[in-house]
Order: sequence, then C-alpha cells, then structure tokens
Amino acid sequence: MARILIVEDEDIIRRSLRRLLERHGHQVSDAASVEEATATCDPTNADLIIADLRLPGEEGTRMLDLAPEVPTIIMTSYASVRSAVDAMKLGALDYVAKPFDNDDLLLTVERALNESRLRRQNAALKADVARAYPVAGMVGESPAMQAVMERITRVAPTDTTVLILGESGTGKELVARALHEHSERRDGPLIAVNCAAIPDSLIEAELFGHEKGAFTGAVGARQGLVEAADGGTLFLDEIGELPPAAQARLLRVLQEGEIRRVGSPRSRKVDVRLIAATHRDLAKRVREGQFREDLYFRINVMEIRLPPLRDRGDDILLLARHLLERACQRMKRPPLQFSRDALERLHGYSWPGNVREMENAIERAVILADGAWVTAELLGLSGQAEEPRAALPADLSLEDYFRRFVLEHQQHCTETELARRLGISRKALWEKRQRLGIPRPRAHRGAPG
Repeated sequence: MARILIVEDEDIIRRSLRRLLERHGHQVSDAASVEEATATCDPTNADLIIADLRLPGEEGTRMLDLAPEVPTIIMTSYASVRSAVDAMKLGALDYVAKPFDNDDLLLTVERALNESRLRRQNAALKADVARAYPVAGMVGESPAMQAVMERITRVAPTDTTVLILGESGTGKELVARALHEHSERRDGPLIAVNCAAIPDSLIEAELFGHEKGAFTGAVGARQGLVEAADGGTLFLDEIGELPPAAQARLLRVLQEGEIRRVGSPRSRKVDVRLIAATHRDLAKRVREGQFREDLYFRINVMEIRLPPLRDRGDDILLLARHLLERACQRMKRPPLQFSRDALERLHGYSWPGNVREMENAIERAVILADGAWVTAELLGLSGQAEEPRAALPADLSLEDYFRRFVLEHQQHCTETELARRLGISRKALWEKRQRLGIPRPRAHRGAPG
C-alpha cells in the first residue's frame, strides 16, 4: 500500500481518482490546490503525488519544489508536447493527459511507485556500502591503504589521468573502478582492457576499431574499445605492454581527444578519461626505448601506488575475514571462521600473489571446509599450494616446475592450452611469465592463443 496525494481542483475527477486508487489498496489524501495540500498534510510524507497542472493559485508543478524527493505525475487537460516537455524538465516523473483511461493511469502509478522503490533501495544500499567500505569496497586500515583511499577521494571527481602502480594482484582494477564510481562520469561506461591479453597484431583494431577491409578478416566496420568508453572511463591495465604503434594512437587520443579507426582516413572525436595501470617500471622502459616518453608524461599526471599485501600489517587479517564472509555468501555457505593456526599462517605468509592469491586461497578453503572452521591446512599456504593438473615432481618447487613445464611445452602449445594444462588462467600464466622472466617464443607473440 502506497500513500498517494492527489492535488486536483475538479471535484468529480478528484473523487473518482481517489476511489480508483483506494480500490487498488492505496492510502489516498486529496486537495483542491497547492495551498490546501500544504495546509492539510505534509507532501514530503507521500510516496507519490498526482497533481493537475492548472490549479487555482500556484500551478501543480509547484509540488516538485515542495516535495523534491517524492515522484510526481503531472496531469492536465491542456495536453500538448510543450507542456509535457516543460513538466518533465522541471522534474516530473511522468505526464498524463485528461481524459485518461483508468487502466493506463494505474499502470503509470505502479511504474512510478516501482521506480521510486528501486531508487530508495539503491540509495540505501549505496549508503550501507559507503559506511562499511568508504572507497568502492576497498578494505584496509593501514597507513599505506589510508593514503591510497585519501588520494582516490581527492582525484576521483576530476578528469585527471591517473597511473596506478603495484604488483600483480594488489587490486589495481578495484582502484580504477573506485575512481570511476566517484567521478562525474559514473553514469557513463567503464571499459577495462588488459593490454597484455591481446596479441600485438590485434591490439590496434581492438582499441581503436577498424573499417571494412582494413586487414584480412575485417569483414565489416567495428567500433573500438576507446570509442565504447566515450563519455566514461577507459582503464588500460598493463599499459606497459602496448606496442609502439598503439602507443602513438593512444597519445593522439590524449592530446587531441580523437581517434582514427584502422583503415579509416578520418578522425572521430571521443571524450574519455584514461586510467592506466602497470606492475612495470615505466620510467625504466622509457630509458630503454620500449615506451614513449611523451606518452609516459601524459599518463603519469597523478600516481597512485598500491602497497603489496605483505607490507599492509594487520590489514592482512582484516581483509581475510572480509573475503571469507564474501566467499561464504557467494557460495551460499553458512558463516565460517578461521582457526588460530589459519590466522597465524595468513599473517606469516609472504603473499607473492597479493590480494588475488588470498582470494583464491580462501575460496578454495571454503569449498573444501566440512565444519565451521577454515584451518591452515585448507588454505594450502605452506609452499605446497594446490598442485597443477600435471604431476609435480617431489624435488621441484612450484616455480621450478612452472619454468620447466612452460619451456618444454610452449613451442607446440598455445597460451590458452598451457594455462589450461597448468590449471590457471591465461592472465595468471602471463603474470608468472613476467615475474619469472620467461618470455613467449617470438613466433607465438602475435598469434591469438
């Protein structure tokens, strides 16, 4: 049952509308003018207001000012496109012309109430999230993480380009999402691209689009990911892996606000905010001639450096409990707790894979747990992590095994096949290659795997 206020000066219409809404279970108040409505009730307590446009004294649109948070339907016999547009511009949720059909009016009322209900629920949910996790779900009370959150809060409302630095698994994409959600572009798209996951031969077409016939296989024109981010935010993860030609095209986007599709003679205007991330030392890559200096200066306007998990002190246990609660909810498991030995293992582990590794370890433990406790054994963090699908020789460490397996099989396996046989994702395979210094064979770099 909703509380509905009717403001209508024609007695017959007001009474019939009241009876109609009351028959459908609503609690209805009515008034013949804006003055009467404010004198006899509090319009802000209503769930919906239905007001005639032409009233004695002030017009019905005055209710939009008196109760700005209450959805309002404007009703009038002076139906015209102009008055409809004017009412909507002033904030009316909908517009109804008299004489109206009862069924159509009831549908309009229900739609307005449903939209209002969803808006209130979303606002409450956002408020709960903001209270619990002030920056887009990020968890951390250590000085290092508080500094990260403070910088996000400062730079998010601007259109400044941001460079996020940090080891793999520290949550760089989460920071990018926080920057987007707290910006003026929050209602626009957020397009996230992992530059390392796209073969060099395809990355220009993926990012900037292409015209029909631009290259073999280009059977039609295609919008690129930069265009798809128009009006929003473009997040380029592992930007250090961009090949030189793509770097030049990206520089044009930042300098001129325009792109040119592969194979097109003309440019297109785009309005995007760039957020970039990398685990590499970009300044070093500039010195080595692998990254354009002018592009580096363009993207490094504001820097946010994410600390590795091992440097976050008691955040480790705070984050672990948060991830455990979230994993239980996602898998529809009863709440679990960490045993004392599990907490000691979590705090003492070096976390080479950072937050991503912790999330994976906890998710595996939740799946395997039989009782109410997650033990150190279930976490598998003793250095004997869950074995890859191929057998692990007893005299090899995981890193030694990984290196040997990749070197032995990469000539005849694609990256996708290698990742599948190792039981990891393709992105995790690439990250391990980078960390252990195992380059891909040159013949495979441009081939999709």
